[in-house]
Amino acid sequence: MPLDSTSSTHPPHDSGYKLLFSHAQVVEDLLRGFVGEDWVEDLDFSTLEKVGGSYVTDDLRDREDDLIWRVRRQGEWLYVYLLLEFQSTVDPWMALRILVYTGLLYQDLIKSGEVRSGQKLPAVFPLVLYNGRSRWTAARDVSELIEWLPGSLKRYHPAQRYFLLEEVAVSEADLTDPQNTVVNIIRLERSAVPADVRRAVSQLLKSLPGPASASLRRAFVVWINRIVLRRLMPGQDIPEVNELQEIDTMLAETVEGWTKQWKEEGLQEGLQQGRQEGRQQGRQEGESALLQKQLERRFGPLPNWVHERLGQAPPEQLETWGLDLLDAAGLDEVFKAH
Repeated sequence: MPLDSTSSTHPPHDSGYKLLFSHAQVVEDLLRGFVGEDWVEDLDFSTLEKVGGSYVTDDLRDREDDLIWRVRRQGEWLYVYLLLEFQSTVDPWMALRILVYTGLLYQDLIKSGEVRSGQKLPAVFPLVLYNGRSRWTAARDVSELIEWLPGSLKRYHPAQRYFLLEEVAVSEADLTDPQNTVVNIIRLERSAVPADVRRAVSQLLKSLPGPASASLRRAFVVWINRIVLRRLMPGQDIPEVNELQEIDTMLAETVEGWTKQWKEEGLQEGLQQGRQEGRQQGRQEGESALLQKQLERRFGPLPNWVHERLGQAPPEQLETWGLDLLDAAGLDEVFKAH
């Protein structure tokens, strides 16, 4: 997902993400579930509010991939600067960007009269949410980017650190709370087949009930429909839907259609590969080759025992495994019952 974060042209993935993180519940789930620092317990989340345009300079307003929230902590405002980073490559100057954006925010708070002479500036918590596939290697503190000053000059050395949530580094152990909306966002990002999306959608339906969650449900619908499903089903005509339940229904029908298509593809590939060896053997080799590709795409490189079982299984067994693959979370679940 290449992106220059300072560009005025933003792919739909970015606007979809911004729509999700424009909801207070998602920001609260992000802080509670993934920051894990003691001060989070002191936050009064009932005061959480997105900072409006009157507090944001023109420089910040142009940064459509950033969001600024504030929340009361022990009676004082804490500003949460949320930077959504969708670059395919790591920005080595991120720490400097954070320092500049924080300074611009402070400058605007003074200009708007939010902070007056004699008052202290509010605390700012900078959080970078990065969903690139390559690991994040950039400096986390601006002091790491500056030549170190010797002796008494050290006191003039600037320092500011940002918190990094690197999606690729989040472990399964960190994704155990099904009620956390950010957990479901990450699971949807990692979805490899429609069954993965259906599981996340099912959980969202349980955790976002009633009229109060209607706007957030709609934000998930837009993001799933336009981003997640288009990634899973490239080139497919995906109808626009309005409710999460409609996505679940549509995916159920899609899985059924895909199953039929995979059977036909397996038969065709088998017939082509095995024309000289007979229809039955060709069908078996074709279905085995197709299932192997599907398993590799879902779970990565396969161990030798999987190749052996695929090579020995009759077509009926391969078809059963292909169906089990749609709902399995791992290789063991595909093969354990057979």
